[in-house]
Amino acid sequence: MNFNPKIVAFCCYYCAYSAADLAGSLRLQYPPTVRMIEQPCSGKVDIRLLLEAFEDGADGVYVAGCLEGDCHFLKGNIRAKKRVNAAKKILDKIGIGGDRLEMFNLSGSMGPRFAEIAAEMTNRILKLGPSPLRLARQAQAENREEGAAK
Repeated sequence: MNFNPKIVAFCCYYCAYSAADLAGSLRLQYPPTVRMIEQPCSGKVDIRLLLEAFEDGADGVYVAGCLEGDCHFLKGNIRAKKRVNAAKKILDKIGIGGDRLEMFNLSGSMGPRFAEIAAEMTNRILKLGPSPLRLARQAQAENREEGAAK
């Protein structure tokens, strides 16, 4: 099976998104598997949003926010970290796996680190394989096709 992972990155506008922009300006290469979603603050990412990303087909998800103690909204990144950890526990309980979700902190000047994170998450998800939800959907689609062919 040729597996091309789908990874969603929720990026803080002030830091992580700026770091991604810098990585692009520096022409740094990172895997095209990462789809960025700009957020006003990583603290705006809630557990429901993280779980819905998996439900919508993501194999991996990460939240990238400001460095701890340097959030433009004071404690948004601390809230995000707590939510990510809670969502990881839920993912473990339901069989998707908490390893598919991560929180990273970086500043807007860390373009090379942004590219490293994208590669790191892509490698992690390649090792883990497709999300169990993705596999279940593929199996359902195949069953429907077989039923329609009969």
